[in-house]
Order: sequence, then structure tokens, then C-alpha cells
Amino acid sequence: MQIEPRRFADWTSRSVSAVWRAYDLQLTTYAALLGAVGLVMAYSNTVGDGTSLLASDSTFGRGLMWAGIAIVAFLVATAFDYRWLKTFRWPLYFGNLGLLVMTLAVGDGVGGAARWVALGPITFQFSELAKILMIAVLAAYLGSREGKLDSLVSILGACVLMGPAVLLVMLQPDLGTSLVFAAILAGMLFLSGANLLWLAVMGIAGLAGAAVSWAYVLRDYQKDRLVSFLDPAHDVHGSGWQLVQSQIAVGSGGLLGAGLTNGTQNRGEFLPVQESDFVAAVLFEELGFVGAILLFLLFGALLWRIMASGWKSRDPFGTMFCAGLASALLFQMFVNLGMVIGIMPITGIPLPFVSHGGASLVSIALGLGLIQSINIRQHARVDW
Repeated sequence: MQIEPRRFADWTSRSVSAVWRAYDLQLTTYAALLGAVGLVMAYSNTVGDGTSLLASDSTFGRGLMWAGIAIVAFLVATAFDYRWLKTFRWPLYFGNLGLLVMTLAVGDGVGGAARWVALGPITFQFSELAKILMIAVLAAYLGSREGKLDSLVSILGACVLMGPAVLLVMLQPDLGTSLVFAAILAGMLFLSGANLLWLAVMGIAGLAGAAVSWAYVLRDYQKDRLVSFLDPAHDVHGSGWQLVQSQIAVGSGGLLGAGLTNGTQNRGEFLPVQESDFVAAVLFEELGFVGAILLFLLFGALLWRIMASGWKSRDPFGTMFCAGLASALLFQMFVNLGMVIGIMPITGIPLPFVSHGGASLVSIALGLGLIQSINIRQHARVDW
């Protein structure tokens, strides 16, 4: 069949226009601005430790590399038809568990942990990718049971799906990421309209499981980190060191901060893992209360756009996927910022976009790209 050039040009123009209208530019803008904040903090940390900015082993140099990879991942996920995730949810699920098992078998980490897998010259944390894959699997499961989630069987089915991933991550051991998985499950079940009574029972069972984990699963250093926030001054040079130094940084920031790269806690390297877990403390010291408010506004705006995509989705899968990603980002933001100022236990949960970590940034980019794929394929309908 031959197509008239003018008709083809008109169709192409309409298609591009429809795709652009369906594309959520605000979501991309807010995510890009948060990514830029992460690069700014990577720059500050690199200057603070005296490393050359573009050195291959510098925090800023690696940050630029991962930002580039994240952009590619975002574009690929946007171009990908999200509906294939529903079709191949079981291969995705078992492939995800396989990656976590491989991490236990060949992964490296600190203090005997197995969290990162070497992929040539770079290392990747597959538990970060597992968050997005589990959100997709749970979205397919919950979406297929729309209107049936008053049933305990359906709720338990979701828990059974998530359980192996949580266990495998706990064995690495990575308590923080395990808690993120639990938050994803709880958030998706709540926003799916699951029976609140059964959710409350599940929460009580989770508390009982936490008690068992405390007694038989958690290591001593993990217990020390969890309880140190209650009285950090009890062991200032041990388990309370991170929190005490973080509070000093936050308190000294004032309204406008000391200025980028001028933070004493940063330049003196008093904060352990200040480029990742405690990067917010450096941000608060150098950019002050104003910088903190801008950060909160950006996160709030991004979460609003994610949930807006979920609310207007014509497919239950899309609604549930957005709910899962929003739950993960909100939980990580709340816990990370809470531990920096001393109202939450120290669990090693990174701050999305801002903490230095390639796997986290790439995985979030994939999730946001899939949301754009949902927007485009549901709302950019063009007839030939």
C-alpha cells in the first residue's frame, strides 16, 4: 500500500504532537533538577577531599558517568512498551531472584557483605534494580486482582511474591534495602484499596517478625546503628559518631549555609560516607535551610507528578506501578533525611538522586522512564 507523502507527513506531525502532549515534561524536569543537585553535591565532596574533578576514581567523575548511563536508561525505558512487563512478569520475577542469588554468590562489599557485583570496570548493586522489577511484578499481580483485594488470599499472595526478594537482600546483609521492599509492598497494597483490617494484621505480624529478626538475624553492628539515634552521646566515638557529626553539620548550616565546598564537616571529612548515606548533612551545612526547603519542594513536586500519572492511568498496572515507585522514593527520602537529623535509626538507606550511587540512579531512571511509557501509550492515541 502506497502512502501519499503529504498524508504521511500530516500523520507524523499529529503523532509527534500527540506524544509530546502525553509526555510529562514536568516529571522529567523535576527528576533532572534532583539529579543536578546530586552532581553538585558530588562536586562539593570531590573538592572537599582534594581529588581532581574528572579523575576516573573521583566522586564527581563517577557521578557524571552514572548520570549519562541513567539518561540512556530513561530514554530506553520511555521508548519501551510497558505492556510487555505484564506479559513477561514471571520471567522478570525469577530473573530478579536469580540476580539476587548471584549477588550472594559472587558479590563484594564491606565487612563481609555481598552487595555489589563487578561488571567489567564498574560495580552494580542488583538489589537497586530489584526494586523496580518487584514494583513491576507486584503491579501486574495487583492490577489483575482489581476489586478482589478484600480477600486475605490476594494480600498474602502479594506478600509471598515479595518475601523471597526481602530474604535474599537480608542475607547480603542489607537491612536498609529490605525495609524499602517492605515499604513498597505496604504502599502498593494500601493504595490498591486492600482491606485495612487485614493490612493492620499484616503490620502486627511484621512487628513480630522484626522482633525475631532482632534476636536471630541482625548483626551486632546493625543493632548498634539502629539504637544509637536514641542516645548518640552514649558512644560518641563509636556507634554515635555518624549521628553526632551529622547533627553538627546540620546545626551549623543556618539559614543560607556556609557556601558550597565551604562546610567544615565536609572539608574535614568528619562525616563517614558523606557522599552517600550522609550527603544531606553536607547539603544542609553548605546550602542551609534554604537549600533544604528547595530539596523538599523538588521531591514533593516529583512525587506529585508520579502520583498524577497513576491517577490518570487507564490501566490498573500503570496506577500500581506509579504507587510502588512513589512509595519507594517517599520512604527512602523520609528515612534518609530522618536519620541525618536524628529522628530515625541509621539504616544506610540512600537519598534518591542526591546520594552518590550509580545503581540507585539508573534504577530510578528506569522507573521514571516506564512511567513516561505508560503516559505516552495510554494518552497519545493516533489513528493512521
